[in-house]
Amino acid sequence: MAKIEPIRLQKFISQCGIASRRKAEELIAQGNVKVNGKQAKLGDKVLAQDKVYVKGKRIVMPKVQHRYIMLNKPRGFITTMSDERGRKCVAQLVEDVGERVYPVGRLDKDSEGMLILTNDGDFANTIMHPKNSIYKIYRVTVRPSVDEEQLVKLETGVEIDGKKTAPAQIHVLHKEPGRVVLEMILHEGKNREIRKMCEAVGLEVARLKRTQIGGVKMGMLKQGDWRDLTEKEVKKLLTNPMINNRPL
Repeated sequence: MAKIEPIRLQKFISQCGIASRRKAEELIAQGNVKVNGKQAKLGDKVLAQDKVYVKGKRIVMPKVQHRYIMLNKPRGFITTMSDERGRKCVAQLVEDVGERVYPVGRLDKDSEGMLILTNDGDFANTIMHPKNSIYKIYRVTVRPSVDEEQLVKLETGVEIDGKKTAPAQIHVLHKEPGRVVLEMILHEGKNREIRKMCEAVGLEVARLKRTQIGGVKMGMLKQGDWRDLTEKEVKKLLTNPMINNRPL
C-alpha cells in the first residue's frame, strides 16, 4: 500500500474550499488556525485525519470529484471567476458544471477559443508550470500582410519588455489582400504575448483564437459551450507528446 504523505497546511485549507493558498498562509500567520489543539505555524504539514480548526471551526477535506472542463471562450469575457467591475467573466459560462472549477492559464478579453478549467490543483500546476513547456496552437488573423522577414522574426523571437520571446512555429494558412491567417505554435503563455509579438514586427491582430493545448484539440465545440475532457485527453495534456520538437 502506498504511503500517504502529509501536505502543507495552507494547501489543506485551500483544498477544503476555505481560502486560496495565499489567504490560508495569512490565516495561519494571524494565529487563526489550530491543528490537533495546538497553534499552527507556517510550514506545518497535516494528514487528512488531523483535526484542523480555522477561526474555531473544524474543517474537513471534502470528497471532491475532479473535473476537467474544456470551454470555447467567446470574445468579450475575461478569464476570471469574478470581477469587481461587473465585467462578463468565464464563471458565467460554467455555472452549470456542478463543481467549483477555475481556469488553467488565461485568454485575454479580446481573444477566444480553448480554455481549460478544473478543480484539480495538481493538474493545474502541471499544465501551467514553465518547465513542462506545454505547447498551445493559435489561429491568428493579422493585418495588413506578412513577409518572410516578419515570419523569421516571429519564429526566432522578438524583444518584448526587454526580454526575447521563446522560439515559435509559424505557418501561413491563408493569404489575401490586407489580411493573413497564421497558425502560431507557442510554448510560453505570457499575458497578451501574441499581440505584443505581432505589434513588435508591425502587424495588427484582428482576431486571435486558441484551437489546441498539448495534444488536445478544441474541435467543433460551439462558442460559449463547455464539455468534460475525456480520460484520454487528460493524459495527453499531462504527457505533452512531441516529435522532433513539433507537436503531434
